[in-house]
Amino acid sequence: QVHLVESGGGSVQAGGSLRLSCKASGYIYNSRCMGWFRQAPGKEREGVGSITMLTPITAIYYGAFVKGRFTISQDNAENTLYLTMNSLKPEDTAMYYCAARRSRPCSLGNEYDDWGQGTQVTVSS
Repeated sequence: QVHLVESGGGSVQAGGSLRLSCKASGYIYNSRCMGWFRQAPGKEREGVGSITMLTPITAIYYGAFVKGRFTISQDNAENTLYLTMNSLKPEDTAMYYCAARRSRPCSLGNEYDDWGQGTQVTVSS
């Protein structure tokens, strides 16, 4: 099992930026995908972005709503996944979760196996 701890959430005004971090520990070499998901109150969880792990060529997937505003990246030496969010909108307000999946493909519609506790992002207008 992979243990995931998110950080970096907070409150920002519309148009602002945040960078979320996800520190992985445990059986991280079992993970073939890592991703970010979010869930707002009263709404279903949706995929934000995912990235392949341990591959010579990295594939990255984004949710349709991202539209170039968010960037997912990883620091393999630190076992950390990042989500850099720019041009934030009030509708981006949600709990953001980091997740890992043990098999490819890494597309956001697939089930992920391990989840963090989440970090809250609040965007005010």
